[in-house]
Amino acid sequence: MSKHILLGVTGSIAAYKAAELVRLIKGAGHEVSVVMTKAATEFVRPLTFKTLSQNDVALEMFDDSMVWDPVHIKMADKADIIVVAPCTANVLAKITHGLADDLLSATVLAAPVPVLIAPAMNDRMWGNAATQANVKTLRERGIEVMETGEGDLACGYRGSGRMPEPEDIMVAINKTLND
Repeated sequence: MSKHILLGVTGSIAAYKAAELVRLIKGAGHEVSVVMTKAATEFVRPLTFKTLSQNDVALEMFDDSMVWDPVHIKMADKADIIVVAPCTANVLAKITHGLADDLLSATVLAAPVPVLIAPAMNDRMWGNAATQANVKTLRERGIEVMETGEGDLACGYRGSGRMPEPEDIMVAINKTLND
């Protein structure tokens, strides 16, 4: 049965992998909508996601071209699951602390559906006590935070912090949707 996945893309070099995730979601027969943070648009253009998802890409909370109803509520209501991939340390902290100062964080805060987070950041940021406390808090609240991958990082370091591979995120999506 086809589900609607809302994919949040944040400002990480791993944003290019989100395009492959959209392709996998569509290939599995699901509908996908994308919401991007402003920083994400510095790494991948919205047109990429619009083309792959065959849906408009949401960028701003206050878009005059939108209909009267609040877009973050409308998107949260339409989704069967919200996936944030890649999720930066900044957005992870905003979700943990209930901040809603952009369209993605407001939508996650309004979500009555499962949320799946695929972190992506430098190994020092991932291992930082604040980040690990945020991950622990989110997991205690029932939000699934995937483990990061290990290997070469965009900063030139080697370690943990890589975004999980799109295929692994798709497995987690399917598991959550089928539970």
